[in-house]
Parts: sequence; structure tokens; C-alpha cells
Amino acid sequence: MIPTITAFERSPDGGRGLARDMHVRWALEEVGQPYDVRLVSFDAMKQPAHVAISPFGNIPTYEEGDLALFESGAIVLHIAVRHPGLMPEDANARARAIAWMFAAFSTIEQPILDRTTAVILERDAPWRDQRLPLVDDRIRKRLAELSRHLGDRDWLEGAFSAGDLVMVGVLRRLQRSGLLTEFPNLAAYVARGEARPAFKRAFEAQLAVAIAASSG
Repeated sequence: MIPTITAFERSPDGGRGLARDMHVRWALEEVGQPYDVRLVSFDAMKQPAHVAISPFGNIPTYEEGDLALFESGAIVLHIAVRHPGLMPEDANARARAIAWMFAAFSTIEQPILDRTTAVILERDAPWRDQRLPLVDDRIRKRLAELSRHLGDRDWLEGAFSAGDLVMVGVLRRLQRSGLLTEFPNLAAYVARGEARPAFKRAFEAQLAVAIAASSG
């Protein structure tokens, strides 16, 4: 059965591959699972039919038979444990890969999202210029810790896993900030992720939606 995921009809990121469906597209491409995409508008995301699947009215969602999932991390984990290719066979290594997924979304991404709020939503606030350097320092602290762990390895724990997929996706949000370039091994890590054929296929699919929306 081919799963169906939802994605923005008009993504706020303009095709930069930052919308949450990118994680899911990439995971499906990595495991070689065909999928369908149902595009939804911002209005449709708040309607009962979508909220019945995604209680917070967000994308992506994942539907396959009787299963309906929300939250990109949960969807990626489901894909990774159901299909070979994104989880190590060793039980302890699998647990570590899952731990890195949680670390990406909670420990690393949280201050990055705070930065997005400061740059975009609070750009006219009187405290913005004072707050932004503090947020950047919090991000640098986390990046320094991640950089020390990664060292000169290609991936976080041996072979590429769902932990790397999610972590690279999170770090990509920093590419216009200049912060990532302060840690060359992390910048190279992200570049390795973006060079994977599965990432390229997922990115091109998401970009095609943005191009179609802008020309429509």
C-alpha cells in the first residue's frame, strides 16, 4: 500500500526544503518507498478533516491503510523501523539513532526556532537587538557540543541513520545565519547529507511544488 503524506500547497519557505514534510519525503526516498502527496492550504489545515488526523492543524501527516500519523519525527521513526535502511540492526545502535532524533528536535532545534522567531516575528520589537545575540550564543553552545561529538566522522554513529537525517534537516535551518560556518565539520556534515541522492530527490519534489505555486 502506498502511503499518502500532506504538504503545504504554498510553503512559507519558498522551496528551500525547510518545511516539515522534507524530513518525511527524505526518509521515504532513503528506504525506496513510493508515496503520494496531498497538498493542503493553510485554511484546509484548520478544517475538521485535517485536524482529525493532525490535532494541531499542522503538516505533514502520514496515512497508510488504517494508520494515520502526525508529527514529522514520529513519522520518520515509523518509516525507519518499518523499512530497512535508516536504522542499524544492532539493538543498542538503534537506540542511539533514536536518541539522536530526539536530540535534533529537542536539544538542537529549540534555540534555532527561537532565532527564527527573533529574526522574523520579533524584528520590530524593541528587545530584538538585545535578544538575538543571546539566542545565537545558545545555538553556538549546542553546535560546539555537537561538533565535538562528530569530530572527523562522516555520521553521528557509524553509518548514516534516521538520527543523521533529522539532524541534518534541523541544521539546514541555520544556513543563512552564518553560524554553521563557524563549525566546519558540521557544515561538511550537512553538505554530505544534502549530497545523498535520496535527499536530492526529496528536495526536488518539494521545490517543484513551490515553483508550481509561484507560477499559478
